[in-house]
Amino acid sequence: MESGKNAAFSSAKALPREDTPLIPNSPTLSSQSKTFANVFIAIVGAGVLGLPYAFKRTGWIMSLMMLFSVAGLTHYCMMLLIHTRRKLQSLSGEFAKINSFGDLGFTVCGSLGRFVVDVMIVLSQAGFCIGYLIFIGNTMANLFNASSPDSLTSQVIAFSMSAKSWYIWGCFPFQLGLSSVATLTHLAPLSIFADVVDLAAMGVVIAKDVFLMMENRPEVRAFGGLSVFFYGMGVAVYAFEGVGMVLPIESEMKERETFGKILGLSMGLISVIYGAFGVLGYFAFGNDTQDIITANLGPGLISLLVQLGLCVNLFFTFPLMMNPVYEIVERRFWGGRYCLWLRWLSVMVVTLVALTVPNFADFLSLVGSSVCCGLGFVLPALFHLLVFKEEMNWKGWTIDVGIVSLGLVLAVSGTWYALMEIFAIKA
Repeated sequence: MESGKNAAFSSAKALPREDTPLIPNSPTLSSQSKTFANVFIAIVGAGVLGLPYAFKRTGWIMSLMMLFSVAGLTHYCMMLLIHTRRKLQSLSGEFAKINSFGDLGFTVCGSLGRFVVDVMIVLSQAGFCIGYLIFIGNTMANLFNASSPDSLTSQVIAFSMSAKSWYIWGCFPFQLGLSSVATLTHLAPLSIFADVVDLAAMGVVIAKDVFLMMENRPEVRAFGGLSVFFYGMGVAVYAFEGVGMVLPIESEMKERETFGKILGLSMGLISVIYGAFGVLGYFAFGNDTQDIITANLGPGLISLLVQLGLCVNLFFTFPLMMNPVYEIVERRFWGGRYCLWLRWLSVMVVTLVALTVPNFADFLSLVGSSVCCGLGFVLPALFHLLVFKEEMNWKGWTIDVGIVSLGLVLAVSGTWYALMEIFAIKA
């Protein structure tokens, strides 16, 4: 969220980078409270809406165990990145400009390291935006087409296109316009709005979950089978994905020696919120829990406002999350200069993929397993191992190699299982 020098906000003409702050910062470094807020904003996103469904699939105790385990491991790997950068910066002044994950990859592994990080960031950020479009399409179709089948639905059928597809295509021209904005400065206030709506919607959903749980008491299960373990892990990893922003955020902190504690406190609080949201959502609806929990809210003005608010939130979050993609694509194919047609092409590709994915939670699991495991676990441990290999004892080697191996196993197995779910392949 925060860049090393806030250069991108020094001028309205500055082009965004993957380490450009989403919220303009003051010239002074961030306090502990602002750092806490930045970490919270970087991690909490739409993935929380798929947690109750994941709890239904994997069992609530099993899901809680996975959720807190992923939170702890993610915190540990984020700190590995911080330690790796500090080590490199202490060796020579030439490493003083490591402001982003891509910079670290280049410093440790050269052009190959930056390329791998760039590819994973593009896939993860684009994946988040695909999830946003799926949520918007499914939610709008459920809200307006289920209750009025004789109006728009009949027209949709006439054109051989689902209601979800129409709503996703409806977002397309507006996203082309938003993608044309060359600087994040004009989009920055949308980040604050997005998180306020997120928190308000989560509060409303939790309150309704508690009421329904006390009233209905549906049957729930504590543990799912081994076959759904990797599915649940993928969703959990997706929900905590924010590793790409940890270096920019730490570089903007005033008291950097306390960053580990602030990060740990943030992750702990987010874990509790996620756990409560997942458990209460599952306990409220049981086996009827939908892949997007807001689909369970039913009719009513409050339900309508919550779902519309989340759609508006994700609609305006889309261009913010796509900016790292634009920066990398323009750097690789257009010499780092602003290129409108590359941005529009990126939006087109994301839209086309969103049209082909039917289930929100299954897609979360796919992105979490295939990309986020690599960004969140494999690369931080690998970079740390390469930089500290001469200093670590056998215990340090074992931990780093173990995390790399675990990340690879989760990525391969989770990706395969998520693809089977998406394409309905029976093992």
